[in-house]
Amino acid sequence: MENTQTIRSRKSHHKSRSGCGNCKRRRIKCDERKPACSKCIHHAIDCDFLSAGATPSASPSSAPSPSKPSKAQFRFKPSKYQSEKCKPKDETGEASSQTVSTKVQSRDSSSSALSQSQDTISFADLRLFHHFVTETYRTLTDEATDRNQVWRTHIPQWGFSTPSIFHLMLALAALHLGYLHPEKRDQYVLQADDHFTFGIRSVSAILSSLNSENCQSIYMSTVLVCLVYFAHGPKPGEYLVFSETGKAEWLVLMRGVRSILFSSHDKIFTGVLEVQTDPDIQDVSPMLQVELGEHQSHMKAFQHFMEMQAGGSSAPQIYIEALENLFEMFEEAYRCRSAGKDGVNLMAPLFGWIYRRPEEFICLLEEKEPFALVILAYWCILLKFMGSSWLMIAWDRHVIAGIQQSLATGFHQWIEWPVRVICD
Repeated sequence: MENTQTIRSRKSHHKSRSGCGNCKRRRIKCDERKPACSKCIHHAIDCDFLSAGATPSASPSSAPSPSKPSKAQFRFKPSKYQSEKCKPKDETGEASSQTVSTKVQSRDSSSSALSQSQDTISFADLRLFHHFVTETYRTLTDEATDRNQVWRTHIPQWGFSTPSIFHLMLALAALHLGYLHPEKRDQYVLQADDHFTFGIRSVSAILSSLNSENCQSIYMSTVLVCLVYFAHGPKPGEYLVFSETGKAEWLVLMRGVRSILFSSHDKIFTGVLEVQTDPDIQDVSPMLQVELGEHQSHMKAFQHFMEMQAGGSSAPQIYIEALENLFEMFEEAYRCRSAGKDGVNLMAPLFGWIYRRPEEFICLLEEKEPFALVILAYWCILLKFMGSSWLMIAWDRHVIAGIQQSLATGFHQWIEWPVRVICD
């Protein structure tokens, strides 16, 4: 029989009926703080209130002042992506938690979101961060010309104070690991999707506060969103600038980037993001000049056909301008290729062409107008030249297949050349 002298009466307390699920399961009092209760934060576990989309408490003690550096406790918890046998053990053999303090300088109004997203960092997240700063960043830039070390140094640093950059970095690193280790791709995609979701929400939350101080970090956040989209690989029915139904996802992202650049271009491309020229890029080499000439001759033949067919319509001028600018982008791309630079080095001419297109032309693409689709088919040749980057693998074949499927049969002869270049 149990000794009655060891039984102690419990103090009376207010019974919580709206506490989080974790506290209810553990039968402890929940303080019901939002967006995460104190018990869950202390034990480094996900609180139900976070998933319920609760808004942050207005209490002054719930978040550090955005104008002062805050000392944030980073708790490294066993990752949910690790098996039990892989979780860290202390000297007693029990799963342990380690904490480390770091100074976080709040740079914008998203600092409270940072504290929620980064107070708890798993070992899996640390591995992703390490992979980004040692491997992934190398695949995003030409280190020989990135004299300001934007991707190696500044992007990771900005990640400590900008939640969108931090989570999008980890998403990109996870997808890169999935590319390097295809047998574990599903696991890494799950991690990437978690970070991408939070990254997108963080970008959306700070877009309305765009100013001269945060425009660079917001711009780089949108760039990372686009890179993560490419790294995920092609989606059925989505062809970058048009889709089988509704708005193309990537085009929506591109419009967001264009909007930011339009309002803050000069402020963005200063300091570490100042555009730098590459002295190695000169003229097109004689060997590649012949290849370039073939592309141009086929595009000129289509331009002549288009002018003959369009008659007195005003639409041809839109198409002619698109073709003329595409000629320029081909020239720029072939100068890069002549210097032995392809892959990510072709980002500027490739997406610069889409960026410069007026909304009227973009709408023609979305409506799958034949002339616009044929011009896009020639653009896909530049997309093929980016195939050496892991980010862009299979995108050229995917988009050209979507064009073939959407284009009227009578126009198929006009895309025979780009199809041959891409698919042979």
